[in-house]
Amino acid sequence: MAEMTTAATVERVTKFRSADLNDLCEAADLAIRDGGGFGWIDPPTRDVMERYWKGVLVVPERHLFIARLDGVVAGSAQLIGPPRNNEAQAQSAQLTTAFVAPWARGHGLARMLTRAVEGMARELGYKVLNLDVRETQRAAIALYESLGFQRWGTHPLYANVRGQYLAGYFFFKDLTSCPPPAPPSTSPSPDTKAPP
Repeated sequence: MAEMTTAATVERVTKFRSADLNDLCEAADLAIRDGGGFGWIDPPTRDVMERYWKGVLVVPERHLFIARLDGVVAGSAQLIGPPRNNEAQAQSAQLTTAFVAPWARGHGLARMLTRAVEGMARELGYKVLNLDVRETQRAAIALYESLGFQRWGTHPLYANVRGQYLAGYFFFKDLTSCPPPAPPSTSPSPDTKAPP
């Protein structure tokens, strides 16, 4: 019996094709409901979600990456550059809004998204890549640490989720001292597992 392989890809998006916006909203909705949201605790209404994603594409400092599993949008991440008036931090960018829908986890998409954002940061000449994450996102924390990000601080009152404060961890990666990562495979073997 032939093994079925799953096609996992990541791409930068400058405009949405056909069903991409709907698929992205669906994936984000599922990730938020699973506790892996990017600020939202409960999914917003569809019109709010669509406006959010459309808005991302028009902000010059934002670069949107989407992950696909068998052609369907399953997650995303963003690279955000500093505003032009922030000359003192012009060397650093932020990795943010990273998520993978629960149904697409375990195929290396989170790793591929992170590497794509890092690659774009290097391409644009940034020297430092920053990110922050809730303490409850254990798989994401393990992933970032495995990719060479260093935790430099903890904010004990980082987020308030349903009346409970959660700590947040802050990470950075010095892109000048770390070699660029190897290009991600576009189709990991079926037994390749990576954190979401």
